Amino acid sequence: MSTKTATFGAVALVTLGIFLTGCKEGAVNAASSPTGTATPAPAPESSKTPVDTPVKASEKCTDHCPPVSASAASSSVTFKAKRVTAPPPPKSGIDHNVVALGTVRLAMTAKQTAYVVSSLHANAATVRTLVDNELRCTWPGGSKNMVMGQNVYAGTGKNPQWEDNWIVTRFLLHPGVATTATCTTYARVASLYKQTSSVQLAGGSLRFADTSVTNAAKGKPLDYEMPYGDLPVDSSHRTVRQPSLPITTAPAGLHELSAFGDVDYQVCHRTGACNKSGSSTARFTLIVNQWNAAGTKLCHTSSSTSVTKTIPYWVHHAVVPLNTPHFAVSKAPGCAPVFNAYVRVDWLRGETGAVQGTAVGLPDRRGSSSTHRSAMSHLYIVPA
Repeated sequence: MSTKTATFGAVALVTLGIFLTGCKEGAVNAASSPTGTATPAPAPESSKTPVDTPVKASEKCTDHCPPVSASAASSSVTFKAKRVTAPPPPKSGIDHNVVALGTVRLAMTAKQTAYVVSSLHANAATVRTLVDNELRCTWPGGSKNMVMGQNVYAGTGKNPQWEDNWIVTRFLLHPGVATTATCTTYARVASLYKQTSSVQLAGGSLRFADTSVTNAAKGKPLDYEMPYGDLPVDSSHRTVRQPSLPITTAPAGLHELSAFGDVDYQVCHRTGACNKSGSSTARFTLIVNQWNAAGTKLCHTSSSTSVTKTIPYWVHHAVVPLNTPHFAVSKAPGCAPVFNAYVRVDWLRGETGAVQGTAVGLPDRRGSSSTHRSAMSHLYIVPA
């Protein structure tokens, strides 16, 4: 077990996972919200909003990809725009409207790793509404799930950055057996008020952006998902280094890496005081490191990808996607194809924040007694 994994365990059981993707607190009348409407041990370190763009034939689409017709292949599908209703918070448990948006399939070998990306565009909520982009992949005997999301403000035009959002959920898929993987995007929506709300799912897509991703030397993907639990950051504990890929050996001959670190950042931890008129400001930096063959001496590093976010309490949790696209693999003496990466989250001011781990107890469908887990904050590397 790595040092980072061991230190994580002490706080992994602080919170109840059933609340990881929603905010029952604040389920009040619309008038009480600023946007309501009256509508019914870390490794050493060296120290954006997605836009549709064409993809050159020589490039792999790795983020918010341009739409592709659903009839083109079973490995890609676009989502039709639709307005969906969102139920108010129940007296206990979770009540999400779970809407299937599209499905893709891929026949895979036992050694194959694919890169799957789900992009969801949400806006025009009647009142503040939770919108999660959940991607669930299944095959006989196995599954992999991930959910990313945030609260979308009412579509008043007063806070456009929180009223109209692209939410991207993406990960590496490696069943480890010869099988056909089936991946489906689900929108999970819930009103944050006492009345039912609705939100426009304005579009999006689901696709296998790459069907042949290079694995680590041991045959597994270069990826990591935070386990269950939240990791708080505040004035007394200012830095968290998660999610974090341990030091891992990759095959020889790599030229560059594309590293991704996606964080779901929560405003106000479950314990302690919280100013509902406040916000939490944090800096998110993706650190990519290359090591010697033994993994004991750092030989090359990058911390060039960094963003500072101020997230209001009423957003509750927000997706912070990070990508270092061209980390050159050093061939200098003492450098080997041995890497690790992590996101350094530095609390700067405001309310307590937290990096969110795997969500548990998510109903498979609305009203379903069967539940599942879905990973949230995660990190992975696509070699080239």
